[in-house]
Amino acid sequence: MEIESNVEICPVRENKMIDYRIEHDSIGDIKVDDSKYWGAQTERSFENFRIGIEKMPESLIRSMLYLKKACAEVNYDFSKLDEKRKNAIVQACNELLAGALPGNFPLAVWQTGSGTQTNMNVNEVVANRATEILNGDFRFKDRLSKDEVVHPNDQVNMSQSSNDTFPTALHIMTVLEVTGRLLPAVKTLREALNRKAEEFKDLIKIGRTHLQDATPLTLGQEFSGYVSMLDHNAEQINAALRFCRELAIGGTAVGTGLNSPFGFGTKVCEKLTAMTGERFVSEPNKFHALTSQDGAVFMHGALKSLAANLMKIANDIRWLGSGPRCGLGEINLPANEPGSSIMPGKVNPTQSEAMTMVAVQVMGNDNAVGIAASQGNFELNVFLPLIAYNLDQSIRLLSDAQNSFAVHCVEGITANPDKLKENVERSLMLITALAPLVGYENAAKVAKKAYHDNISLKQAALDLGVCTAEEFDSFVNPSHMLQPGY
Repeated sequence: MEIESNVEICPVRENKMIDYRIEHDSIGDIKVDDSKYWGAQTERSFENFRIGIEKMPESLIRSMLYLKKACAEVNYDFSKLDEKRKNAIVQACNELLAGALPGNFPLAVWQTGSGTQTNMNVNEVVANRATEILNGDFRFKDRLSKDEVVHPNDQVNMSQSSNDTFPTALHIMTVLEVTGRLLPAVKTLREALNRKAEEFKDLIKIGRTHLQDATPLTLGQEFSGYVSMLDHNAEQINAALRFCRELAIGGTAVGTGLNSPFGFGTKVCEKLTAMTGERFVSEPNKFHALTSQDGAVFMHGALKSLAANLMKIANDIRWLGSGPRCGLGEINLPANEPGSSIMPGKVNPTQSEAMTMVAVQVMGNDNAVGIAASQGNFELNVFLPLIAYNLDQSIRLLSDAQNSFAVHCVEGITANPDKLKENVERSLMLITALAPLVGYENAAKVAKKAYHDNISLKQAALDLGVCTAEEFDSFVNPSHMLQPGY
């Protein structure tokens, strides 16, 4: 369809503002904002997929740039790409990785399921910048010789297909974001919780099961459970990384490697490893690599496991800090901001609430990723942008939320020893320690009498004659109930 404009491209570029230029692809001509470095295929996607506000993640674009840089170097090593164009492509990728030309990757997540349009967006921007580096004006390609132009398909996409580059970039993104962002955040929160576990190690409190009173433990032991959860989550995430380090590059269109040299995928992985500092290997079976996203499913499953634990930790902490006078009140949460627009002096557990919302979002994302990964029909999965978007969002949210929770909540938590002691002394479940002496049924009678008559456990035991005062004091001692062997 012809696009109307009141500005025409002049045969000779004049010193005046030009609103658009004409770009060309296999479908024909199309007008492109002259300030942008993208080409015809990007423009068509930009115009045809005005869906939502979700854009392709920056982390995915960066991963694609690493890949294009590596592919250019390998194509040169195989004598498929001349040195001049190789150097120009590499320089263009380096500039873009450093933040040059912002605003040139505008495409929506909701596009072709292979991610072809994003692949071409990167190809076109890199090609046009590389053409500039070769001292050519990409806006007037028709005036340049063939040697002065870097072509998005013929050179930047050489030995590649969108079908292997996009899943490859998805895996690169996952590895870099998990190792560079998520695992450090897990460590930050883990260490903050561990410091509290040590600080609270001698503070005895009442345990709770089914939201009912249970036998005692220390507040430090309770927090140590949170530490162990995150240790296990880190192990699970690291286990999933193995599968994300396997890359589809070299499979080209359907996994056969058509139009790529033998060993191309392996060489690209070696380059990527050197560039990023993270190990990447060539997936041995490209038919699996192109059509399956089980690595993404496995990784997001580990993210869901982390989200579940963070939900539990955040909920526990806000319950333990509930009150301050009419709740559990066993710990004190830091006051970060006023909690109510109508109730003066109210402070809410906002960091816990933010964390639980993040956990819910990640759990929803996991469902989306699982369904999307199941749509690998024949030789290609066509839900790749959705998988990439959800993975990126989950990693980013979990990372940011953990850092925020550590700094703005955990580090400021203090214990309320008086409340801890009061709850222990009032608990009926201390009677559990007496059961080995008097039997389960007699111990139950003591607990029921103490509750019914509103008296202490000791008094109830003495009234029922199940033990002596000395025996009760010997057995029912909270400090002796914190470990096996009692």
